[in-house]
Amino acid sequence: MSQSTYTVQGMTCGHCVSSVTEEVSEIDGVQGVDVDLASGLVTVTSDRDIAEEDVRAAVVEAGYQLV
Repeated sequence: MSQSTYTVQGMTCGHCVSSVTEEVSEIDGVQGVDVDLASGLVTVTSDRDIAEEDVRAAVVEAGYQLV
């Protein structure tokens, strides 16, 4: 298992958390996504290393930015 933490900018509510969780969860290999609204931290647990570019693309698709 691999775990990486990213900071997402622009999330303000529970819907934001849901959007980011849904998009990042669709990345192949992702096993779990934990989003902390207060800190903006997103922890991704996966069965392999996930490219930061893939996480960035998913976050952008959800409407937010990876810092």
